Amino acid sequence: MQAVTTVERVLVVDDEPDIVALVAYHLVKAGYRVSTAGNGQDAISQARSERPSLIVLDLMLPGMSGFDVLEQLRSDEGTRDVAVLMLTARREEPDRIRGLSLGADDYLTKPFSPQELVLRVGAILRRLRSTLERTDEALRIGPLLIDRAAHKVSVEGRDIELTPTEYRLLLTLAERRGRVQARGLLLETVWEAAPDIQTRTVDMHVQRLRTKLGPAGDLIETVRGFGYRLSAAQQRR
Repeated sequence: MQAVTTVERVLVVDDEPDIVALVAYHLVKAGYRVSTAGNGQDAISQARSERPSLIVLDLMLPGMSGFDVLEQLRSDEGTRDVAVLMLTARREEPDRIRGLSLGADDYLTKPFSPQELVLRVGAILRRLRSTLERTDEALRIGPLLIDRAAHKVSVEGRDIELTPTEYRLLLTLAERRGRVQARGLLLETVWEAAPDIQTRTVDMHVQRLRTKLGPAGDLIETVRGFGYRLSAAQQRR
């Protein structure tokens, strides 16, 4: 497997030492710096002090669950932009939906392939880098302003806090405004995922994005049976 070109830190959080060792080994082999934590409190502390690029987060942790950790990460200004790949031993959809709705960027169910995990980590970090490298002019669509240089979103002057994946999704829809985007296409573009997996992931992120945008969330239109479109009405530059 090809090593990453820039050394980025990944925090692996799991209470099973064998899984931590396995994941850490493959991530280090791929060129990442890796730190580990065995519980939620240590994970939050290390995330604040180390500022990792991404956290591999098990949801079934002792004491403080991975859901609680994720919620705290997203509510803290210092960690809200850290990417999160969640691991879950449960295959039930409600667990995945809850994690995604709390702001996780992607998920894997146990048992998983370590090679696939490394590929998912790389895909998440590549799309975040590409988003941060977009420094051209701002996009204004009705009350919505996307400042690509500052990586910020506001509605009628009020700043909106988005996770990296939510920002990437909104930016993709905005740059293709007026055109319908199939769920599979959004998975390929935003998540760099195969178009035949879990389109529910897109639906959950759109739902959360609409809620955060408030009245401006109505700009994101559902095209039944196909996907989503950001309205081109009232746009100006």
